[in-house]
Amino acid sequence: MCDIARYRSGALLGVGALLFMCRVDAATLHVGPTRDYKLPSQAAAAARDGDVVEIDAGTYEGDVAVWRRNRLTIRGIGGKAHLVANGNAAEDKAIWVIKGRDNIVENVEFSGASVSDQNGAGIRQEGENLTVRHCYFHDNENGILGGAGEVVVEFSEFANNGFGDGQSHNIYITHHTRRFVLRGSYTHGANVGHNVKSRARENHILNNRIADEPGGSPSYSIDLPNGGLAHIIGNVIHQGPDPENNTLLSYGAEGARSEGSAGLYVVNNTFVNDYRGGIFVRNVAKDVVARIVNNIFMGAGKIAVGPAELQANWNGTDPWFVAVGGADYRLTRRSPAIDAGVNPGKAVEFDLAPSQEYVHPLGLRPRRNHGKLDQGAYEFVVTGGE
Repeated sequence: MCDIARYRSGALLGVGALLFMCRVDAATLHVGPTRDYKLPSQAAAAARDGDVVEIDAGTYEGDVAVWRRNRLTIRGIGGKAHLVANGNAAEDKAIWVIKGRDNIVENVEFSGASVSDQNGAGIRQEGENLTVRHCYFHDNENGILGGAGEVVVEFSEFANNGFGDGQSHNIYITHHTRRFVLRGSYTHGANVGHNVKSRARENHILNNRIADEPGGSPSYSIDLPNGGLAHIIGNVIHQGPDPENNTLLSYGAEGARSEGSAGLYVVNNTFVNDYRGGIFVRNVAKDVVARIVNNIFMGAGKIAVGPAELQANWNGTDPWFVAVGGADYRLTRRSPAIDAGVNPGKAVEFDLAPSQEYVHPLGLRPRRNHGKLDQGAYEFVVTGGE
């Protein structure tokens, strides 16, 4: 096996984190108006296992593809390669249907996917193990749909995806997926559907910005309908004033999975609710007690519905953020959240204490913990202006 995701010393590695060792004669296929391959679909047909496909920045209208090979790295060069569906879809499913294993997609933009069953996607993932990095999915019926093995999405943006029927989403990871990792990403403004929906056995949603802004009308911010093992750590999660569903995080609403371990760990997130009420965390899995630790819950609504253990959380109208109107949820020196957190410990081998922070847009930085943890997604740091 060439490239497999695993835990190592408590760190979660994606399918793209290790070196490919399987093929030493891998070719690089160049795509662009002046290249040997004019369209990404031509490179998809010519590629062999282990190849690198480099796509010149620019717009490729109406070009759709099925990627059947394994261990490919497909990336935009010199900027994002923008795939505009323009009414076309591979297999009536997506702009790209990825059937191969252990593939990486980097620096590609997907827009306009629509199909006859209103479930068109930027990427339809059918093979095992996919890493998506520095990509942008917008104005599709789904951003990413599918999954198998492990799906890792990092430093990517999802905006305004969804047909508008509540059945299509910015991100929809299906039940064939063993592990889903979302980190350093920005998913916002889903069209009636969810900003993040995952049926994976394990979900690691770490240090992202998940929001209704600007002016979106998503349903759940995060929906984990089949429960499983979920680490929701270090995220900024925002619900606007006019949501389709008044719950921000939903767990187990469609019945728990029977295989794998289960647990819901909600640690050091900043929840902001601009709606007049609702629920921050809704746990429908009666045999799972949600651990809810060190979070900031700003706005009206119930912190938790369903079995839950709450520890060292803040709830109120404004914990002295830098700029609520500007969606800058870092703490100022007057915040009661400073040093108000506790050590959340570990869940089996997974360290629940946040070690990173989301940096907008699409970045991560080390979280500079000094002594006791602060509550919320950001650790207070004195700046030159204070």
